Amino acid sequence: MGAIRKRRTADQVEAGTSGPAPFLGVSNSARGSVWRERLPQDGQNRALAISQQHGLPELLGRVLAARGVVQSEVPVFLDPTVKALMPDPASLAGMQGVAERLADAVVRQEPVAIFGDYDVDGACSSALLSRFLSAHGTPSRIYIPDRIFEGYGPNIAALEALVRDGAKLVVTVDCGTTSFETMAAAKSLKTDILVIDHHQADAALPDVKGLVNPNRQDDVSGQGHLCAAGVTFLVLVAALRVLRQRGHYSDGAAAPDLLSDLDLVALATVADVVPLTGLNRAYVRKGLAVMRSRENTGLRALCDAAGLNQAPTTYHLGYILGPRINAGGRIGDAALGARLLTTEDETEAQKIAALLDKLNKERKAIETEMLEEAMSAADRKVSENPDLPIVVVGSETWHKGVVGLVASRLVERFARPSCVIAWEKQAGSGVVSGTGSLRSVAGVDIGAAVRGAVAAGLLLKGGGHAMAAGLTVARDSLPGLEAYLAAELADASSVARAQSGLELDGALVPSGVTDELMDLIERAGPFGQGNPQPRFAFPSVRVKFAKQVGEAHLRCVLEAADGSRLEGIAFRAIGQPLGDLLQNAGGMPLHVAGSLKRDNWGGRDRIQLTIEDAADPRSQE
Repeated sequence: MGAIRKRRTADQVEAGTSGPAPFLGVSNSARGSVWRERLPQDGQNRALAISQQHGLPELLGRVLAARGVVQSEVPVFLDPTVKALMPDPASLAGMQGVAERLADAVVRQEPVAIFGDYDVDGACSSALLSRFLSAHGTPSRIYIPDRIFEGYGPNIAALEALVRDGAKLVVTVDCGTTSFETMAAAKSLKTDILVIDHHQADAALPDVKGLVNPNRQDDVSGQGHLCAAGVTFLVLVAALRVLRQRGHYSDGAAAPDLLSDLDLVALATVADVVPLTGLNRAYVRKGLAVMRSRENTGLRALCDAAGLNQAPTTYHLGYILGPRINAGGRIGDAALGARLLTTEDETEAQKIAALLDKLNKERKAIETEMLEEAMSAADRKVSENPDLPIVVVGSETWHKGVVGLVASRLVERFARPSCVIAWEKQAGSGVVSGTGSLRSVAGVDIGAAVRGAVAAGLLLKGGGHAMAAGLTVARDSLPGLEAYLAAELADASSVARAQSGLELDGALVPSGVTDELMDLIERAGPFGQGNPQPRFAFPSVRVKFAKQVGEAHLRCVLEAADGSRLEGIAFRAIGQPLGDLLQNAGGMPLHVAGSLKRDNWGGRDRIQLTIEDAADPRSQE
């Protein structure tokens, strides 16, 4: 196994300066980044202590310490279980009332309407609740609003239709916390409404029968990192407990196995990009194990349609399955995802999965065209003001179902929060308004900024969480909104950019990349937001082969001085500085950085480096 290497300049050692030298001396990479060692200098002793006390290899000790794991947390971190990490659901504010009312619906066999958001989290949350009710023979119906025509969150017309169709209880999932006007209007329907959500909330809450949201301001459970599906799972655990206490299963009826639906919770947790810390790690670890059994008819069909023929990982949830479910809400029928995840009909599942796969291809084409325009507009803005706290771009020709994806790409490129707006004229009035999505960087809370903009009267609607938010804004309010967001985010955005860089867990050589190394790394998983995939540098390797694959990807073979080789792929690198450097190195040694993963592309098992950056050592002086 290749050892982790550290490097400090002689000048630093002699001068005793406080700041560490750039990792491998890289201060200007192909992507304009400074390379930094993820483990801070004061974490070296902690890493060593973790390794020694728990009998772990040094590399794993360093990986854990770099992620803030302390001695007492190591056993649970390496083996996260739902039993060990799940809180008492009653610790969430409002939980008991919601669980009691849901149990009432089961006992009375009341028709329940489930109103979900149109993204993966909403689809999974809706499916979880629907499957729970179905297991008890309780009739339910899922309603997912159209992203284009209805927008985010419950609307009174949809709620009225659900009640007319017989719903005695309406449960909103992944939405509803900020729907004050809709919930006030719904009082006349004389139907109970429950809200299960996770988005940021102000002190005031809508007037509903019950509301569970770990991010409501009076909630002290510490579970604010959960996505809506994670919260929904806790609600179902609480409802199951109420039903047991009432003797609902005393006649020998079997209670549903909630753990068997953790594949849905795992998918939502990864796709919604919430932190993989605490209970979320257990959800994903257990959920991936459930998914490997391929018991969910819809997920099995989706895996087959996507050509996923290996044990799923967080990568597959975030980049293969999640985007396909999202495609329905972005450019097709928003209800497709929820229907897929609840059906037990193999034929229907295969048809929906095939349609979602087709829609995802169409979504990619739309995104590519929009991204080119958005990048050009953002480039101009950042060139004019390099200290711009947030990039805001918009167009009347853009598809509002794809603005979030484009915003994420802008964040990757410019290392600062981004907002992408699709403008459109209101029917009849001619007034132009826009639907926008915002994405952020660590340390910059755009959810709070958007809520502040709503309170300041700059938005028609808006909400979200720290890393992602959505808004609706009138065109003539845009200058005020841009100024407000810039002022609110200036300090945090500046700090985030100053601290940005490519964080590395160490340096390896290709000969050290073995199955044993991968087994070791994977012990620290699952990886994602809040628990990043370990990233390593490969110093002074030569690009022996480079070939374009797909529209913009670059497949490479890297060779070290000892002749050992490692295959790699750089996604979306063609035409970018990273791709240019890899293709035009001319046999000169480069420092290459990325994350390792097992891959069976083409039916051949191998370990591959996902190349994230590279640097020419000669240009670092």
